[in-house]
Parts: sequence; C-alpha cells; structure tokens
Amino acid sequence: MKELSKLMGFRPEIKVVDATLRDGGLVNDFYFPKGFEKALYEANVKAGVDYMEFGYKADKDLFDVDKFGPCKFCDDDFIRDIVGENDTDLKIAAMADVGRCNFKRDILPKSESPIDLIRVACYLKQIPAAIEVIEDCAKKGYETSCNIMALSTGQESDIKVALDLIGQSPVDILYIVDSYGSIYPEEMARVCDLFGEFAAKYNKKLGIHAHDNQKLAFANTIECVGDGVDYLDATYMAMGRGAGNCAMETLLGFLKNPKYNIYPAIQFIQDYMKPMQESGVVWGYDLQYLLTGLLNQHPRTAISFTKDKRKDFVNFYKEITSQE
Repeated sequence: MKELSKLMGFRPEIKVVDATLRDGGLVNDFYFPKGFEKALYEANVKAGVDYMEFGYKADKDLFDVDKFGPCKFCDDDFIRDIVGENDTDLKIAAMADVGRCNFKRDILPKSESPIDLIRVACYLKQIPAAIEVIEDCAKKGYETSCNIMALSTGQESDIKVALDLIGQSPVDILYIVDSYGSIYPEEMARVCDLFGEFAAKYNKKLGIHAHDNQKLAFANTIECVGDGVDYLDATYMAMGRGAGNCAMETLLGFLKNPKYNIYPAIQFIQDYMKPMQESGVVWGYDLQYLLTGLLNQHPRTAISFTKDKRKDFVNFYKEITSQE
C-alpha cells in the first residue's frame, strides 16, 4: 500500500527534470526551431522546473558537428548564450553518454561552466567506465547521476552488483531508466525497492526516466513518486525517442507542490510544441512502439518502421517475433 502522504501531499525533495532538448533531440537530430531553446528555458523557469537538460556532451571526433544541432554537443558558450548567468533557481544539466563523450576534454571544471549536473548514461556492462566519468565530474565540482539504461533486460543479480559498485562512487543520484517502455507499475514498485535498498545504504537520491511505449510513462513516474523517488524526468508533450517520455504537462498537473505552475507549460506547448509537430516532426506513442515495448526490445526497429512511413503492422509484428 502506498504511503498516501507521498501522493496526496508534496515532498520538498522532489525535483522535476526537463529532458526535452536531450531526449526530444533524438527525434530531429537536435535541430529545433529558432528561439526554441530560449523559450523553453524561460518556460521552465516560470513553471518552477528544477533542472533543464540541454542535451549531450557528445564527442565531436565521433559525431559530425555539421549533421546535428548544438544540443548534441552542449558547448558551454551555446548554453551561456541562452541562460546568461542563469540567475534563477533552475539548474542546468547535460548528459555524458559513456563511450560517446570525451569527458576529460569537453567537460570543464564546474567553476568554468554554466552546467550544474552531469547525467552519466551507461549500460550494465559499462559500469566501470561510468564510474570513471562520475569520479572525474565529481572532482570537477558537478552534481552527478548515473542513468543505467535498459534495466528491463538485466538480471537482478547483475543490477545489484552494479548498484553496489556505483553506490561506492561519489554519484549523487541513481536513476531508474525504462529504456524500452516495457516495465509495468507493479514491476516498477519492485525496482524502486531494489534501488532504494542501495540508495539508503550509500545515502544516494533516486530518479526515474520512463518511456511511453505502453502508455505507462506517467503511471510509472507516479508509482515512483509514491515509492520515494525524488528526481522525475519529463518532456513537453512527451517528446522523446520513439514513443517519448512522461509528459511534462501531466506531471506538473499531478504534483501538489504549489511551486509548480502548469500555465507556462501550456503556453510553451501552444507556441512551440504544436507548431513543431504540425511541421512534420514525428514522435509519440504508436502501435509499432507498443509492440517493441511488449516484447521488451530496443525501439530501433520501430523507429525505422516510423521513418519509412510503413503501415504494415502485421508484417512488422512477424518480423520482430521472427514469425513466418
């Protein structure tokens, strides 16, 4: 039974993290309409959002800068052009994807950067490499999180070992990531218990990043709120890779803390998200994403199906289940 005070009241520990530019950028190669990033920053400030993730710290030796928008690389000068001195309560985040970033070169000391939080993303097999990034960023003065991707494909024994290793690092937040949108709320409750065991042992905070393949991103996020998870990821109009994420507007509407204000979110959606969607940028729940979520598969096949504008869902189902 959930502790009702965690759902009916508000916990000041809760932090809302906007991942629109980062996860949403995977949909359009990080090319957003003119003025989008600035308007999003201002909307987040007005809405009371706690963190705004500007994108990835991608390695320019691995990724062609001419093929992606600036949020793929999150240069400090690019962020400063938008936030200035950021004399607000909103903190700035960026993601360091293990194996795809040059963190020693591209992540400067915190004293020289507008970024506050470095979110280190990794798979279970990359935990030692992730710890190296976390330790480097912590020494440079950043808050850090470890976002373990594709949890639904991992063995519980492996997850426990990973959490124990990461727990001994200087990381601040352990993130539950439902990469494939395949976890159900009752399963999420057990995942929260598992992560909570190590968070308590090592005095870490917990976060949730959900995907919407089965229309459960919001439900799973609420589940985590009731289980004491503090850092809640969301994106405007659920914009994100494939089926997208927990929608910012639904989350702000749910949270009871009066610091959060849904009106600026509605304004931003009207002025920027809807026109971008109407221009042809595609994201969000659809049958192909449901199928990969049900099968606990990476959505890359569904993303390809979407890009090819296919409508043969039965053939797609046969393909991903290897049926003849």
